Amino acid sequence: MTNHQTAAHLSQFPHHCQITTRWSDNDAYGHINNVVFYGFMDTAINRWLISVGALDIAGSDAIGLVVETGCRYRKPLAYPQDVVVGLRLARLGNTSVRYDVAIFGAGEDAAAAEGHFTHVYVARDTGRPVPVPFDLRKSLDELR
Repeated sequence: MTNHQTAAHLSQFPHHCQITTRWSDNDAYGHINNVVFYGFMDTAINRWLISVGALDIAGSDAIGLVVETGCRYRKPLAYPQDVVVGLRLARLGNTSVRYDVAIFGAGEDAAAAEGHFTHVYVARDTGRPVPVPFDLRKSLDELR
């Protein structure tokens, strides 16, 4: 699981989201299963979107659909270890946003995993691409 490149540091991410792990997050090998890391990333991004008023789950006209994700695992984490998810803007396009995300064991500075999430914005009623909403564009400055 160890990668020889330098791990990201928590200070490189302007937004932090603490998440409590659950017993069921561990797999048969005694560490948090890889698929759970994607859940941590998705949770952190959507919590941030809701907190800045950029996502109304039931009513937003434009919704961000996940079109690409990736994750590099550096070291295992295990329940009951809580995690901190670091979030930053990687790229802002006309209809898309790519986030860099890193997962840290609580109290640790080096990332246990690093990933990315890309949302493409579409009209809820038609599913056709639309520009990233203006209010979200303004809020994304916080993540630079």
